[in-house]
Amino acid sequence: MKNPWEEISLNGYENHMKLESVMQLQAMNEMMKGQFDTYDISELIILGIAGGNGLEHIQSGKIKKVYGVDINSSYLQAVKERYPHLKNILECLCVDLIHEANRLPKADMVIANLLIEYIGYDCFQKIIRQVNPTYVSCIIQINIDNNWVSDSPYLHVFDKLESVHHQMEEETLKKIMFEIDYRTSKTLEYLLPNGKKLVQLDFERSVK
Repeated sequence: MKNPWEEISLNGYENHMKLESVMQLQAMNEMMKGQFDTYDISELIILGIAGGNGLEHIQSGKIKKVYGVDINSSYLQAVKERYPHLKNILECLCVDLIHEANRLPKADMVIANLLIEYIGYDCFQKIIRQVNPTYVSCIIQINIDNNWVSDSPYLHVFDKLESVHHQMEEETLKKIMFEIDYRTSKTLEYLLPNGKKLVQLDFERSVK
């Protein structure tokens, strides 16, 4: 059975995410600049890269390699077309993270924004063990009354996602990262107009 993300149009997804009543595309763009700039890294993996939101903040003089990972090959094609100036450092990988985590390369840092919600904690642990990064930065969405998709004209785009969605909790994420020797190094919150919030949790590997 196909993963629902393979059938969601990038146009519908991004149009929903950037609505004034949602503002997640804009919020994540701002937060990603901080994710890229905070740590001394040369190679990073962005899991669930979608259309490449935030890649304009990549400093190619500082970062030598960026792996953009997604299950939807059309998303990855859009990334290549939107960011041709990164072609010397950007490598797009079409990977089903639930079944193909072993295909991921090693890297200094993993960025996973609104991604763990769709693969689950156990799968995320497996991915981090595979990549073995020094730093991990995640953005998760904290919902109100389990209403995880905001009302919008594009709501139907997400109809099939409920079958793969997991409700996120900050403390649970910290716990599962601690289990694999990653300590919490930073927490940031970004309030959204619909009453939800994005929470950025950064982790650093305890055992070098």
